[in-house]
Amino acid sequence: MIFITLKEKLKSKQITIGSWITTGHPAIAEILSFAGFDWLTIDMEHSAITLTEAQNLIQTIELSGCVPLVRVSSNDPVIIKRVMDAGSHGVIVPQVNSVQEAKDAVSAVKYPPKGTRGVGLARAQGYGIDFEDYKKWNNNNSIVIVQIENILGVENLEGIISVEGVDGFIVGPYDLSASLGVPGEFENPKYLQAMDTINKVINKSSTIAAGFHVVPLETGMVLDKIKEGYCFLAYSLDSLFIADYARKDLLKIKGDLFSVRPYLKKELNK
Repeated sequence: MIFITLKEKLKSKQITIGSWITTGHPAIAEILSFAGFDWLTIDMEHSAITLTEAQNLIQTIELSGCVPLVRVSSNDPVIIKRVMDAGSHGVIVPQVNSVQEAKDAVSAVKYPPKGTRGVGLARAQGYGIDFEDYKKWNNNNSIVIVQIENILGVENLEGIISVEGVDGFIVGPYDLSASLGVPGEFENPKYLQAMDTINKVINKSSTIAAGFHVVPLETGMVLDKIKEGYCFLAYSLDSLFIADYARKDLLKIKGDLFSVRPYLKKELNK
């Protein structure tokens, strides 16, 4: 059996589906890994997850047969270096708006001469006994995904994706709409125009993996994005899986219960 890495899938623009982890408990990572996602991103930008928790999550995801990525809090070489040393297979870097920022992200992941990453002997390097193998792995398999979530990134997208070492990009719809002054208004002409610009770039590029984070629990939206040419799809996030299904099922139970015993509604509202 030939094992195809996520890096190779990105290069060939194969469709992969992952999700977002915002809760620092390993059980969450294990449950989502066993669900069959191709990759899982540990969110260190908009969560309370610490570096220690991130390393535990990385271990859990990896041992569960899934690919661990980390969305770092910023395009900071120290932060990127630390999550890579913890064993992440790659990073998703937020707010990449220029060619130089894309180059900085790649440089922070790669060792010299390809980059400027300092050498540490942590989990990724076998705690000091596996550096040479890790160095080869890092050069060939580490993943850099830039996040396009500002209109400046949209305007510079063609240049950004041409940077050597960038494996793909992923659109952050909420922040992108916010950068246009219309946060969450996904039918607003400004947002639609920005997305049209992105889609034109996707159609022109035969090599870059285009990604999109579909946050709502709407599978049809994922299929729509695939039809538009996106292949690196993030589907929702851990907390929303729990909250949405719990809310829907509870409302259904209560609704069915009240239809059978109407007096209970009055009792519960006291």
